[in-house]
Amino acid sequence: MSEIYLFAAVLLVVAAPCVGSFLTLVADRLPAGRPVVRGRSACAHCGHRLGVRDLVPILSWLANRGRCRHCGERLSVRYPVIEAAATGVALWSLLVLPGWLAFAGAALGWMLLVLSVIDLDHLVVPDPLTLPLIPAGLAVAWLVDPAKLADHAIGAIAGFSVVVAIRLVYRYWRKREGIGFGDAYLLAAAGAWVGWQGLGSVLLLAAAAGLAVALLQARRAGRLTLDRKLPFGPYLAGGLWLSWLYGPLVLF
Repeated sequence: MSEIYLFAAVLLVVAAPCVGSFLTLVADRLPAGRPVVRGRSACAHCGHRLGVRDLVPILSWLANRGRCRHCGERLSVRYPVIEAAATGVALWSLLVLPGWLAFAGAALGWMLLVLSVIDLDHLVVPDPLTLPLIPAGLAVAWLVDPAKLADHAIGAIAGFSVVVAIRLVYRYWRKREGIGFGDAYLLAAAGAWVGWQGLGSVLLLAAAAGLAVALLQARRAGRLTLDRKLPFGPYLAGGLWLSWLYGPLVLF
């Protein structure tokens, strides 16, 4: 392992909690239409602008025992959780992927993380975050092996087409919308990153996880209903992340 790569890897891990802090800000502001890069952070309860000592990822939340230092109101645990998750994504990527692919994987994982948080909160996968993943995945595929770029381009088209087809069938069957175009763009991004060969793995993992969660929720509620809205973005994101790290599932 070269000294340059080791330095870059350490820098990635050190920067990861700060990236997680920014992702939390994006998850809070983007769905509300608020500026993401402008405006200082402030307490959601008292409006007091936060200083440097309030914004150290994870440590500030722990030091203040999860409360605002100015008004004493309890702060959401999502801040340290997302910061820790972003750090975990960086470490996981570095442990599994070789060379520069680890940094591309970390960037992909961070984007999937914030997309999942937004979908869980608002049942929407925002296009400004999803669409750039498509050319990014194609660019990474070209850098890895230009001869396989066509497989990834076909994967992007196929991923989008699959979700659109499911959307049309569901609308015909249930007479209402059941899946958004955000999920279509996300599966298109999955195809761009893992190629058409990996789409089956992404969908299988996503469907299995989504079904497991739906059954657990039904067990808690005491009944299974088709009317309950379930964000599918986090499951697609998880399927994409695992398929990117470890390759397509081999069933036979």
